Amino acid sequence: MNKWQQFRQASRMHFVPLMAICIVQGTLAAWVWNGQFHLWIALLTMIGSCAAHIFSMMINDLWDYRSGADKAAYESEEAISTDSGYLTSGRWSERQFEIVTWSMLALALLCAGILYLLSGWGVLLLTGMGCFLALFYVVPPVRYGYAGKGTSEMAHVLSFGVFPVMGSYYVQTGHFDSRLFLLSLPMGLLTTMTFFNHHFLHWKTDREVGKKTLVVLWGEHKSFRFSVLLLVLALLSIALCAITRVIPVYGLIVLLAAWPLCRMYSHMTLPRRNLQSHQRLLWLSLRTSLQFGGLIIAAQLISRWLGV
Repeated sequence: MNKWQQFRQASRMHFVPLMAICIVQGTLAAWVWNGQFHLWIALLTMIGSCAAHIFSMMINDLWDYRSGADKAAYESEEAISTDSGYLTSGRWSERQFEIVTWSMLALALLCAGILYLLSGWGVLLLTGMGCFLALFYVVPPVRYGYAGKGTSEMAHVLSFGVFPVMGSYYVQTGHFDSRLFLLSLPMGLLTTMTFFNHHFLHWKTDREVGKKTLVVLWGEHKSFRFSVLLLVLALLSIALCAITRVIPVYGLIVLLAAWPLCRMYSHMTLPRRNLQSHQRLLWLSLRTSLQFGGLIIAAQLISRWLGV
């Protein structure tokens, strides 16, 4: 296995398209609404944002490894570990993993610095808030991701919805637009649902090592209902975007992409829910989120071509 393949696995790069979709949506909004598009700025934004996303996942893995959470998940028959496995299996040393992790942050900050010089103060504002949320999700003394008060879920809506959509629009235009908040909600809520669903795979071992996720505090049954609520809110946000003309009305066709996921939720009655069904739910959540994002992008492009 070459170094690129190792990096892809260690960084869990299969989640990065969630961030990339938000960047494309914000960039397209600047083009559709204002007729502004700068290729090099878009590329810098994409590289920096994806590097920041990778940093957030790898720093999460690093601290979960140090706390013993990932090891507990690997050793338990009642859990499925969701980390990359590069630390727990010993394929990479802790030092090697740490160097790559902080290199991703350095790359993100370098891109942010260049974008600040090109676009203005808004880059510093969003970069500062994004770095705080990425770093202190699991890192002491804050560790807000495991406070069990919904702070983790709120941070996901911001970090994988609001901030990247607003930021990618701002660097193209030099200003913000109130419509961006609505545009960011579908992906923000779907990504939050996807990351929330991964907690079901190891909530019992999380409880043993003191990780206070909502699934740990609420239990599997109540948390499952909250996961359904996140999907419902995401679907309603799509409708709200169409009603307010943030996306064209024909963009409502994206709702069809949710049908397989809705069916799976309806079939996951309490007796049928287990680790394997929750694992399938996680990957279907990810696939649905990517399909939603792709269809919203297609609707934005069509509206540009039609001039409406």
